[in-house]
Amino acid sequence: MELTFATPALLFPAVSLLFLSYTNRFLSYADLVRRLHDQWQAHGTAAGSPAGTGPPRETLGMQIRNLRRRIFLIRNMQALGAISLLFCVVSMIVLFFELMLLAEVLFALALVAMLVSLALLIVEVSISVQALELQLGDLEGSE
Repeated sequence: MELTFATPALLFPAVSLLFLSYTNRFLSYADLVRRLHDQWQAHGTAAGSPAGTGPPRETLGMQIRNLRRRIFLIRNMQALGAISLLFCVVSMIVLFFELMLLAEVLFALALVAMLVSLALLIVEVSISVQALELQLGDLEGSE
């Protein structure tokens, strides 16, 4: 395969869309954490209800641990996406100087960083589904 300027440039639109997706996920989690914090300070529970009527303490602890893991994963997804974009740009610069082997290695590293970022996305989505199932379990338990 011959590496040209167009090859690394193919990742730019994908990285942009992934960053948009990752940022939206991060912002929704940041908003959730802020709301939980405000409710806790105002009412002493994360549910915003009188003390003792919110979700069971064990469930709340599981939700907080789950949220921490998801935020950790999103941070790493974003970092790996940025690294992927950085390696793409550097590989294009190296291509300009006709250092083909180095450009190929840098582009391969960009692909690996993107692959790991996407794998973390799959893990994060599965954890998000677990969080929703936990909340649905709370609803079923209250019937």
